[in-house]
Amino acid sequence: MPKDHLNTMFRGALILSVSSLVAKILSAVYRIPLQNMVGNTGFYVYQQIYPIYGIGMTFALNGFPNFISKLVAEQPDATSKTLVTRRAFHILSGLSLLFFIGLQLGAHWIAVRMGDPNLAPIIVAVSWMFLFMPWLASGRGYYQGQFLMGPTAVSQLVEQVVRVGVIIMAAYFSLHRGWDAYHMGTWAMTSAPLAAICSSVIFLSFGLEKLLAPAPTATRPLPSYRKLIKRFVVEGGTLCLVAAVVILLQLIDSFSVMRGLLRQGLPVEIAKSLKGVYDRGQPLVQLGLVIATSFSATLLPALTNALAKRKAIEFKRQTQAMVHVSLALSMAATVGLVVLMPEINRLLFGSIEGTTALRVYVLSILVAALITTYTSVLQSMDQYAALIVGIVAGLATKLLFNYVLVVHYGINGASLVTVLSLTVMFAVMWLGSPEMLQKVLLESGYLIKLVSLSGAMGLAVLFTNHQISALVGPVMANSRSMAGLNTLAGVFVGVVVFVAGAVVIRLFSIREWLVLPYGKRLIKAVAKGKENHS
Repeated sequence: MPKDHLNTMFRGALILSVSSLVAKILSAVYRIPLQNMVGNTGFYVYQQIYPIYGIGMTFALNGFPNFISKLVAEQPDATSKTLVTRRAFHILSGLSLLFFIGLQLGAHWIAVRMGDPNLAPIIVAVSWMFLFMPWLASGRGYYQGQFLMGPTAVSQLVEQVVRVGVIIMAAYFSLHRGWDAYHMGTWAMTSAPLAAICSSVIFLSFGLEKLLAPAPTATRPLPSYRKLIKRFVVEGGTLCLVAAVVILLQLIDSFSVMRGLLRQGLPVEIAKSLKGVYDRGQPLVQLGLVIATSFSATLLPALTNALAKRKAIEFKRQTQAMVHVSLALSMAATVGLVVLMPEINRLLFGSIEGTTALRVYVLSILVAALITTYTSVLQSMDQYAALIVGIVAGLATKLLFNYVLVVHYGINGASLVTVLSLTVMFAVMWLGSPEMLQKVLLESGYLIKLVSLSGAMGLAVLFTNHQISALVGPVMANSRSMAGLNTLAGVFVGVVVFVAGAVVIRLFSIREWLVLPYGKRLIKAVAKGKENHS
């Protein structure tokens, strides 16, 4: 691959990574003010339907665009690229129409299966976004296939900003005009098609020129519609499945948690409120995953480069660095959240309801981060079998056990099954991965160091919180402002202990330190300290 072409690819990957990071942070953070404004029941109403939106955006943003970009990259000339994109657009148009009609006609049936018929209008509202999926996926895929990531990055940010803005406005009007939770939810989910419209404008000139203008004459034979549909199902479906793992688990929750709580004999309003409390875990896990995987993801271009140049040793080093950084950050985030959960729960959501369920739920950060990292490596190696089998096994575990454990243990049971499902998923992926990938995780020296350091960090944070609570007394300790102070102090102590401990026990290699924020400065400071000491 020519050097300038490789540089363009890496630069595009960086642009897309930054925009994805901003979009993910926005997608996690807005739910906190939303819950504060609409309460547990309002949050339950929104979160019940959110997975349907999430699946649609996974199709339009990740799965199908990545597959279309591969189709475009395979074509030898500009005309063929345009024509294959047009065919992909036609196939996706049929698929999106099926989704749209299915959600429109089946809204009541789906709502009843979710345990709440009042959700039907919200399902109808979100269904309109599927009509824009072909336009968005084709535009993103076409440009990505030519290593032009700018349009995808801009459309992604526009979509998130518009959607979050409409949701917060809906919550504000709900608060000040006395809307009920379902009226608010309908307006909040109308944000999905509105955001899709605004995002689609980015690809207006592309669509008019490439998709709707008279088709150019083919210069070479193109893959038939039959062959393309087969590839869409197998390759595109695989990419969508991989990208939508966490959202599919949430979708299973939408169909089983509320029904399980009602089967327990709980009154409807209490069941809704409890599901809203359980849903607090989703933004926490999403933020934890952003922290755990965003820095290790910066190694992906180097990993791809090493694989392209068949540098086996370099590929192994980059893979090891990705796994080490992701595992360390996810374990630190998980331990910190578990220890600080009562304070975080009170600070962000105004109460400590569901603290046990949330403590269990955030354990999924650790496993989900490993799944994300291993998925990236296996995809770069074009090894999909272990991914698919692992995902299916994890989803089957969630389907089989979620309702039963909710009936017996409430939202604690739902949290436990989420962690169990992800663990099954990762175990199958790990067992089916190449020996090199298996060995990277089983480096006993690294794991012992990491577990010991994480335990020490957790104890230090716990001790700090106990000391602060004892100092201010029980009345002040239960206030929201005190929860904020406890959280800040805990985070500060946790970061200091973890970073200092990582330096002392040499947890990371120099390559791994350089991936982390301020890692280069830290290496220089440690080296300078050693020089002065000697």
